[in-house]
Amino acid sequence: MSQNSPKSRTKIRRGHQFAKKQKSPFKRIIKYLLILFGLVILFGAGLFTFYASSAPQITRSALSSDNSTKFYDANGQVISRLGSQNRDYVKSKNIPKTLKQAVVSIEDRRFYKHHGVDPIRIIGATISNVTGSSLGLQGGSTLTQQLVKLSVFSTAASDRTLKRKAQEAWLALKIERQYSKSQILEFYINKVYMGNGVYGMQTAAEYYYNKTLKNLTLPEFALLAGMPQSPTLYNPYKYPKYATERRNEVLNAMVKNKVITQAQSQSAKNVSVKTGLSTTHAKAQTSLKTSKYIDAYLKQTLQELRKKGYKQNSGLKVYTNLDLNAQKKLYQVANGTDSGIAYPSKRFQMGATLVDPNNGQVLAMQGGRNVKVAFGLNRAVQTGRSSGSTAKPIMDYGPAIQYLKYPTYQPVKDTPYTYAGSDKSVMDFDNKYQGTITMRKALVESRNIPAIRTLENVGINQATTFLKKLGMSFSKPLELQNGIGLYISTEQLAASYAAFSNGGIYYKPYLIRKIVQPNGETHQYQSQGKRAMSPATAFMITNMLKGVMTDSNGSGTAAKVAGLYEAGKTGTTQYPDDYLNKVPADSSMDSWFSGYTKNYSLAIWTGYDHQFQANSYISQPETTIAQEIYKSVMGYISTNKPNVDWTKPDDVVATDRGGTTEYYVAGYPNTVSDNSSSQTTSGYTVDSGSSSSDTTVTQPRSNESSESSDRTTESSQTPTTQEPSGNGGDSSSSSSASSSTTDSTGGNTTDNNSDSSTTSPDTNTNTGTDTGNDTTNNP
Repeated sequence: MSQNSPKSRTKIRRGHQFAKKQKSPFKRIIKYLLILFGLVILFGAGLFTFYASSAPQITRSALSSDNSTKFYDANGQVISRLGSQNRDYVKSKNIPKTLKQAVVSIEDRRFYKHHGVDPIRIIGATISNVTGSSLGLQGGSTLTQQLVKLSVFSTAASDRTLKRKAQEAWLALKIERQYSKSQILEFYINKVYMGNGVYGMQTAAEYYYNKTLKNLTLPEFALLAGMPQSPTLYNPYKYPKYATERRNEVLNAMVKNKVITQAQSQSAKNVSVKTGLSTTHAKAQTSLKTSKYIDAYLKQTLQELRKKGYKQNSGLKVYTNLDLNAQKKLYQVANGTDSGIAYPSKRFQMGATLVDPNNGQVLAMQGGRNVKVAFGLNRAVQTGRSSGSTAKPIMDYGPAIQYLKYPTYQPVKDTPYTYAGSDKSVMDFDNKYQGTITMRKALVESRNIPAIRTLENVGINQATTFLKKLGMSFSKPLELQNGIGLYISTEQLAASYAAFSNGGIYYKPYLIRKIVQPNGETHQYQSQGKRAMSPATAFMITNMLKGVMTDSNGSGTAAKVAGLYEAGKTGTTQYPDDYLNKVPADSSMDSWFSGYTKNYSLAIWTGYDHQFQANSYISQPETTIAQEIYKSVMGYISTNKPNVDWTKPDDVVATDRGGTTEYYVAGYPNTVSDNSSSQTTSGYTVDSGSSSSDTTVTQPRSNESSESSDRTTESSQTPTTQEPSGNGGDSSSSSSASSSTTDSTGGNTTDNNSDSSTTSPDTNTNTGTDTGNDTTNNP
């Protein structure tokens, strides 16, 4: 058959059609992919347009202003401006060409070619991130986008969203249309944070080299140009190795960008990064006149700010709860300038926290005496010192009323006691016993054994639950001995006693009430109150704690402010038995006082940082210093404040017992039993076991100091250290530590007070050097 016959042509045609059918699926896939790609582009464009439409306005003022964070007190007055007050703004014409070249080379090589957003740079950065070949030199953001980020957006990690990136790109495009490249570079060079509270490269030149920009050398230009990426890590004083590496990266980038030669680069690399560094800092961060008063409060505010995900050099406005008048008074009393308190030495230390019982706001905080807390230990939040008998209301007697319905006249035994399964006995400093007494008397006079017996009846589990509701949790299980000493901070103690003041509601203490970002976005903060105990428990504890300050045998009479409705509790801790022969009799390691009105709750610790060093004990008369501090401060801040007594809740019943008004919770029998005996009586159970209605219990010693009874004494060691978590600062049991953390916003690496701490092997106590965690361990 001929190849050109109709039949043959039909076969060939069909074969050709079959071949076409075989290829069509691939074409369809490509077609669909192109359609999908187009839809993605359209969707992305639409989303970008939507986000861009809600972008904040950006002004010349925002671009040219410093990027410092400002802090305000409760009245809206500026109390601190970190670094901004010393910034020297430099115009573009006075910025050396070499510095401009260095900044562009390391931050944005295509700066003069793009229009605010650089697709080539974005693609390159993406590929580099995937392959790991970027060498850490440049990311996807242009220099203009970085300027936008510094000027109008928060650096909080939570703010790193697709929406913000879209708005950042849109504003970068707008800036490029409104300003020249020279002006944009001027804004950037004057805005960036350069470490040590310094903003802008002109100010940095004066800080680090005591020169103006025009007098810097090539290696000095390179160092400054590289610092904004991580100003703390590239600090040439503290981290010369990292500073050298970063400087050399800039020099390499300048060679690659063909603005210097390889020979010039190598010559600059041969210069030590420490060469020419100034030993004095004319442009160092200075503080306002309030700085000496607020350094502990400001340090804690910065920690709270970081926990919320912000950097301090983010152009924020941070509004705090600081009562500046109260803070100044606390500072003056602590430092002996306005108190009349006879401090034994300059080494004698204290820490104190003042909170508002009705909302948890921290109103004032003092972190020490004769020290700069910003560079050391904030004793107001340290959790390594035992609180002594201030633990009794919150761990022993509060839970007893809450869970066991103890009346204030509950009989409790002050008789010899030994911890179960051990030979460790508990007794008071006077080495005496008072037999069976009332719970009120035991608390007012701060007797230890009744407190431990009460805790034993309550049970550790219920006591721990009660403490947890007061914001305290512990890394190790609590023990009976913690009933006369908890390892907590003055902040935690003030916040827990505040719940007694306000009728049983716990508010987590906080310092920051509002943060305003550079773009005007505002975040409000407050503490949500949670019921920690019944109003009855709060009232009955408060009623008994009044007697601590008013009863002639009360342990806290030195704290009493005349005419003021207030309540409080003392606390002292004694040295362990194996150290008693090294200190005088009646000596203490720590002395506390925590007191409150309906307006304020104030907790104070006093003692020495290194309590096992020579002459670092608290004598018996000096144990009242914490009370004297309280009296001076509380008396001052309560002036012109409502002086209101607490009102008895409806479910609390008053009853006369031997001429004393006592209280019990309605619905429970108006009879009580000795907590170590099954005998029930309508009155008190006395030493011999006999009872009579409204019998007055045996009175304590009359000629001895009531405060001495408040000290914790055991036959062996002081209570085992517990490590609380929460608002009193972190706790660490390590004997030495250093802390260097990456900023929580994912940006620069920041140093966190990483001073070393040492431990004495024979005492197992931290020497008190700040480790960034603000803790001191106690044996």
